[in-house]
Amino acid sequence: MWFDTHCHLYDLADDVAALERARRAGVAGILVVGVDPPTNEKALRLAGAEGVWAGAAFHPSAVKGWKEEWITEIETFLSREKVVAVGETGIDLYWDDSYFDDQVAAFEAHVDLAKKYEKALVIHTRNSLNETLEILERVGPPERPIFHCWSGDPDQVRRAVDIGAFISFAGNVSFKSAQGLREAACEVPRDRLLVETDSPFLTPVPHRGKTNEPAYVALVGAVVAEARGVEPDEVARLTTSNAHRAFGLET
Repeated sequence: MWFDTHCHLYDLADDVAALERARRAGVAGILVVGVDPPTNEKALRLAGAEGVWAGAAFHPSAVKGWKEEWITEIETFLSREKVVAVGETGIDLYWDDSYFDDQVAAFEAHVDLAKKYEKALVIHTRNSLNETLEILERVGPPERPIFHCWSGDPDQVRRAVDIGAFISFAGNVSFKSAQGLREAACEVPRDRLLVETDSPFLTPVPHRGKTNEPAYVALVGAVVAEARGVEPDEVARLTTSNAHRAFGLET
């Protein structure tokens, strides 16, 4: 059984059908992450289904003009039983780096919430892995940080592990050009490894070019398993157990 640790299920045309396909594909757990208050609400609604949990946060693309009082909009979600993560939050310097200071302030506020409520922290990094690691090293990470859609090299893997992070691989690990990611997947300790789809984005091979969905997380896991020289069933058991620990779920 697999656990998709990161998806945007509300962006799929038929989330009910996608959930059913995921269950038939052996996906026993799904984390749906919000990126702003409206999608946080959608994630929470979807978490009403069995085996589905939610994360709530402001994505870095949504924090331009950041005001500290905005964080209270996230805090209102964190007392809900099936909201198990603060995220996705983080730093993104790919699209627009003109409001970097706002991103840093927002990210630090989310880190504080993860500590206060003892939740996992789901971290987005794009062209910003070193900057994000520096922030966490400076302010101190929460107990269970998760780097979603890992993009770094083996040295950065070791640096993230040193601060107690889990590391999650998405569909891009299956791309022909992603040999570096597959090498990084081999460096992650067994107890820190996760897999995800980030659906509807980053559809893994052989479905690249189509809409991604949680049912495809097994394809991501199979690539990680091949890179690590083990059977997919082992990666399924391992990453599902790790996901339960990362999100504070009973096993």
